[in-house]
Amino acid sequence: MPAAAARGAPRAPALRPHAGALSDPEERAARHALLRDAPHTAPIRALAERMRQATGRPVPEPDPLDGGAGAALLLLLETPGPRMLADPIVSRDKPGGTGANLRRFLDTARIPRRRTLIWNTIPWVIHEPGARNRAPRAAELRAGLEWLPPLLDALPDLRVAVLAGRFAAAAEPTIRAARPAIPVLAMPHPSPTIVCTSPAIPERIMAALTRASAILREEPA
Repeated sequence: MPAAAARGAPRAPALRPHAGALSDPEERAARHALLRDAPHTAPIRALAERMRQATGRPVPEPDPLDGGAGAALLLLLETPGPRMLADPIVSRDKPGGTGANLRRFLDTARIPRRRTLIWNTIPWVIHEPGARNRAPRAAELRAGLEWLPPLLDALPDLRVAVLAGRFAAAAEPTIRAARPAIPVLAMPHPSPTIVCTSPAIPERIMAALTRASAILREEPA
């Protein structure tokens, strides 16, 4: 038996990433324990704390199994949903249809999760406790976009940005102004209510993610 184990050294968190994994309280606890010692997420977490102080709103954490500040692909969703109050982490492993769809599309496109950062255009929860989901207001979207340049500054290895949904698409001018060399791709939101409206929706999502995957495989200039 290794000496460390004999002394009762703490074990690493037992992580079981899969679509819906974060419905498991043990998996959530393991993921958050990993966050505390994940240096690649530290710049994003520091920015999230600045947002909390500035807005007074809950801002979820990045998934430590993803790329954090070392990400080459930024995938912007729209805004954290009300359920994020109970589990404040942005992840493809969230329970529900959006998480399942997102993981399926990313896996199909063969995009390694350690090269991605999943974030939100409005990074904080806009819903009050117990309130139903709603679309962001124009002022909320403008406020969220003000925090996008500092996020981009925290991603020195960024190679491509993918904007998921109508509200995320509003981030394109900000990204192009801050990082003009970065390709910006748009796709529909992976919510089941959007994906199920037409066979063309998943085709458009896959087209964007397949292009993003190809960009990641290209040699940097």
